[in-house]
Amino acid sequence: MDVNALLNSVLGNAGAGIDKAVDKAKSANIPGGVMGGVAAGGLTALLLSNKKARKMGSKALAYGGMAAVGGMAYKAWRDHQENQPASSAATGGSGTAVPALEAPKGSIFDLAVAQQTNTGEDMRLVLIRAMISAAKADGHIDADEQARIEQQIADQDIGAEEQRFLVEQLNAASDPIAIARLSEGEEQAAEIYLVSLLALDLDTPEERRYLDRLADALLLPEELKLQLEQQALTVV
Repeated sequence: MDVNALLNSVLGNAGAGIDKAVDKAKSANIPGGVMGGVAAGGLTALLLSNKKARKMGSKALAYGGMAAVGGMAYKAWRDHQENQPASSAATGGSGTAVPALEAPKGSIFDLAVAQQTNTGEDMRLVLIRAMISAAKADGHIDADEQARIEQQIADQDIGAEEQRFLVEQLNAASDPIAIARLSEGEEQAAEIYLVSLLALDLDTPEERRYLDRLADALLLPEELKLQLEQQALTVV
């Protein structure tokens, strides 16, 4: 499987591209808040509500993609290891977000390269699974919207194997327990929790319940959980 092509399909040309995708969806009057224009904003723009898509496509993620997720998770994990309070790591003195650290090359947080999980799967694929599962937690994707997304996937410039993977994730149940089982160790658990956070608004009971169940299943220490939540705030 071409993981890099798959990542490009999912994340697309983030940043400015997300805004274009939002505007395109508004002009097309697409129901349910699901946005059109995969080429502009990636599959993210189709799966997520407007606010969530803007969050996924802003700041660090606009430039670093999954590598940025690894850097943010690394910073949260490092601060947790050093017993730094979560409140000290979020923003600079002006209130602007502090850029995420680059994960050490070759470390488990280095998502610029393949990292295997306990199932032998590329960790970047697991994070795509986690993001899509979380994005579906509020149930905003109905049957018509799902069919539309599947058609957009079919139109993507990716291979049949990559398309099949995306459709399988789209059709899979939104199951935080199953996602948690794909991780091995605290570091991978941190990455899964962070990317799930970035795909959620947490403005519905369903999303809050999904995240709470995920955190419990990942066995995350409370302070690390707070560090990760603080990191997620830096890209809002």
